[in-house]
Order: sequence, then structure tokens, then C-alpha cells
Amino acid sequence: MGSHHVAQDGLELLGSSDPPTSGLQRWERAGITEGRTISMHLDWHRKEEKEHLKGVQDPQHERIITVSTNGSIHSPRFPRAYPRNMVLVWRLVAAEENVWIQLTFDERFGLEDPEGDICKYDFVEVEEPSDGTILGRWCGSGTVPGKQISKGNQIKIRFVSDEYFPSEPGFCIHYNIVMQQFTEAVSPSVLPPSILPLDLLNNAITAFTTLEDLIRYLEPDRWQLDIEELYRPTWQILGKAFVFGRKSRVVDLNLLTEEVRLYSCTPRNFSVSIREELKRTDTIYWPGCLLVKRCGGNCACCLHNCNECQCVPSKVTKKYHEVLQLRPKTGVKGLHKSLTDVAMEHHEQCDCVCRGSTGG
Repeated sequence: MGSHHVAQDGLELLGSSDPPTSGLQRWERAGITEGRTISMHLDWHRKEEKEHLKGVQDPQHERIITVSTNGSIHSPRFPRAYPRNMVLVWRLVAAEENVWIQLTFDERFGLEDPEGDICKYDFVEVEEPSDGTILGRWCGSGTVPGKQISKGNQIKIRFVSDEYFPSEPGFCIHYNIVMQQFTEAVSPSVLPPSILPLDLLNNAITAFTTLEDLIRYLEPDRWQLDIEELYRPTWQILGKAFVFGRKSRVVDLNLLTEEVRLYSCTPRNFSVSIREELKRTDTIYWPGCLLVKRCGGNCACCLHNCNECQCVPSKVTKKYHEVLQLRPKTGVKGLHKSLTDVAMEHHEQCDCVCRGSTGG
């Protein structure tokens, strides 16, 4: 046989002394070469992606990023559609202790749409590591999430995608260091609202006890016009908060029954943060907390034959509460203000069940 030359992909190319190949043989060889090239290209992309995700595919394992300057993290393949069926966790840790970490979402944001305003499938969420509080969970593409700021020098970000319907462009989060300049010496409500991140603005708004004082703080030049606009009649004659509020029942309890209720598993009043309940950190509500009925008390007299009983709701109803809603305007400074109804779950009845069970 004549001399042989070895191609880069491992195929041998015949020299001039070899017998000529037919057109079909040349086509088959070209097909093999193209297939191997595509396979090598895909393998390279998989290797690159694995390097990017190294150490974070396990939901219990988080990638630690030391923050000393500005940077960003993003969904894989951003701004193209992200991969399916993955869990990624990043923990940002500032090199200094007396600083915050601020997160700013890129204007290009798009994950799978929510179901019933709840992000169930694909989402990105931000957690405060010091107490495990979820600062927010976002999905869809209607609104870019607002700025988030840590309570200390750490913050955690988690991205989840299921096995269906990946979207594009995914997300990109820019992070930077914020010095703790004014928290100890100056109340946030003294500072102009336009310079405050959304979380600090939420804290400032919580300090006000009347709607007039709150609007005067937000809009000192036109607060009266804003109040008039809020109460301007609309097509909605009676809101859900008004209608459903009339369905209250008056229960006549004797002293013995009341004594039982004090210590047993019964609905009790709890103060609940609206933002945390609805996971809507792109929005501020006033008042920030509402009193709702949730199951409480103990199950010391549980009659079930099990090691431990727990108090769980057996009847849940949805009640509507009218509140002031404040949302950042898209592309410009300022807040959009409106009165809105928020739905909160109230526990009407509670039962003792064996721990791990869903019913009595």
C-alpha cells in the first residue's frame, strides 16, 4: 500500500498510490467526519458547562464566591435559554465584615412563567443566610426584580429549573459592595427614598403610622394629589376586602370552652409579613404586616396512637385585605402607588394529627 496521512480527527486519508474511492465511499467518509466533528463540538460545550457548574449541581453544595469588587453571576448560557433540570447555589461572601452586598438584576430577565402568581417550576431566589429568610423568589418575564441588599456580609442565590420549558434569556445578577454608612446613626426614613435600596425603603415605610405621613415622605411636592388619586372612585364599586369582610361569624363561647381553646390546638392571631408571605420583594406594602389566623397551641391531649402529634389546619379560607401597594416604575425613578387587595390564608379549624401525616 502507499503512504498514509493521518487526519486530525483520527481518520486515515489515502495517498495518491491508493486505488481511487467511489463517490459513495467519499460521501460516507465525509458523513463520518462531520458526525465526529459535531460530537467533539458538543463534548467541548459539555466540558465547558461542567467547569462553570463545578461544585454547585448538588443542591446541598454551594459555590462560595469571595466578593471584594464588582462582579456578576448568571444562569448557564445567558442570554440564551438555560439548561433543564438543574439546581445551582451560590453564596457571596464579602471580604470585609462591616459591609453589605447589593444585588442588581440585569434588564434582560426571563424564566418560565409562574402558575397562579407562584414561581413553582423555574425560578431564582435570594436568601439571607443569617436567619434563612427568603428575600424573594422570581420567575416569568413581566418585571425585572428590584435591587436586593444583604443584612450582613453574606447573601445566597439559588437557581432551579425543572425538566420542562426552559426560557431565555435566563438571568444575570450584578453584585457590588455597599458600605454601612448610615444604618446606625441615621434612620432610613430621614433619607430621600430615591437613594434607598428597596429593602431599606421597605424598612423606612414600616416606621410610618399614617397614610398621609407616608405619602408626604414619598412625594413631598405632590403628596396631596397622590392621596386624591388613591381614593379616586373606580369602576370597582366594592373591593374584595369589603365584600369578604362581611362574612365574619360571631361565636358564643362559655368560659369552659374558652379555657380549652387557650391551651389546645386552635386558630390564633399571628402577625404575618405580606412581602414574605407573597414572596414579592419587588413590591412594598403598607401596612407591611397583617393579623391572620394560623394554627397554634399544643397537642398534649392528642388521642392518636403515635409518638408525637402536631397541630395542623383542617379548614383553610382565603381572605382579602386592602393595602397600599408601591412598585418601582420601569425605566424611571419613582414608585407607582395603588390600593390593592391581597389574599391571605386564614386557618379556620385545626386538628391534632400524628407528625408526618396530613390528616387526622
